[in-house]
Amino acid sequence: MRLAIDVHLDYGFPAPADVLLQIEAALLPDQRIVEAVMDVFSDHPIRAVPGEEGIGQRCWARGDGRLVVDYRALIDVDRPVVALEAYAATPIRMLPGPVTAYLLPSRYCQSDRLEGFVLREFAGLDGGPLAAALAAWVEGAIDYRSGSSMGETTALDTFATRAGVCRDYAHLLVALARGGGIPARCVSAYAPGVDPPDFHAVAELWLEGAWRLVDATGMARCQDIARVGVGRDATDIAFMTIFGSAWLQRQEVRVRAVQERAAD
Repeated sequence: MRLAIDVHLDYGFPAPADVLLQIEAALLPDQRIVEAVMDVFSDHPIRAVPGEEGIGQRCWARGDGRLVVDYRALIDVDRPVVALEAYAATPIRMLPGPVTAYLLPSRYCQSDRLEGFVLREFAGLDGGPLAAALAAWVEGAIDYRSGSSMGETTALDTFATRAGVCRDYAHLLVALARGGGIPARCVSAYAPGVDPPDFHAVAELWLEGAWRLVDATGMARCQDIARVGVGRDATDIAFMTIFGSAWLQRQEVRVRAVQERAAD
């Protein structure tokens, strides 16, 4: 699948502030960058730094009065369909070192508080069958509702209110998976068909030696998703982190699936 991505950000700043951007699709074995350009309209220099685990990159910019960013890209995604149920469980003691951290609770994903629920409601399941059951439960139990959550909303909040947006779905699935002994991380991404069009958040679960993408909202297929960055939760994958204050003037995110890819 080839994805055409267009992003426009326009923010105003009452006082100069540093801004950490994370909007460029990552170059990975299962997604190839055909072309990409990011224009940052600012009087200050920008600086690129690696993303979490070396996946993708972030860009430091400076908001001074106004900051405008345009990002355009064509991304070829070549990823097989994920059949979660087919994957066997990996004993926790056999996990690779870097993966072990994704078993632990984090700021927005309090997996230790949801472990009891997972053990009761999904007794007898582990590995891929558990992952599939958790993803189906989150998709069915949570109502997608714009404006129903805030930046401080956690997985526990979403579990209680049963409403949220893509970030909340991802947080809840990640927390439940960790509570069931499956390493899980959050992923910022682009995907076609997301309604309303915006930056998207999904989950990745570690099953049979690899990370497997899962969109608990059900809006995107794993084979159509372009990753931007990964991390423990929204703290690590935010598309923009402002070290100060700013106001939104305009923001647009458009992702189109291009069915016919150009010949290489």
